[in-house]
Amino acid sequence: MPSNQTPPEQDRQQAEGVREKAEDGRQDAEQFRRLAEEAREVRDQHREALETVRQERERLREAGEMARTAGEEARAAAEAARQATMEAVRATAETLATTLENMKLVEEMRRTLRDIRDASTRDAN
Repeated sequence: MPSNQTPPEQDRQQAEGVREKAEDGRQDAEQFRRLAEEAREVRDQHREALETVRQERERLREAGEMARTAGEEARAAAEAARQATMEAVRATAETLATTLENMKLVEEMRRTLRDIRDASTRDAN
């Protein structure tokens, strides 16, 4: 037997070793493919979750903007109501002042009429 040839059993063992390594490589590749697919799925789920959060933030921002606008409108309405109330108080105060002046005039007229009546009664006696 020449020295550079290997006996058939060694060839078979070497072939079996190569086949096992190839099978291990295939299994490793399959495992890697599964892990890569799982990573893609997790990444997709993460992306969807981030999109959901982004959309919710946008809805909250819009709700906040609506609340701010409503608050400004309520403040403006409250200011208008306050102004109207102040005008009503001023008008009431002016009406009361005018009524008081009129009552003073009426009282003055009554005094004058009493004085006239008293003077007439004295003159008649």
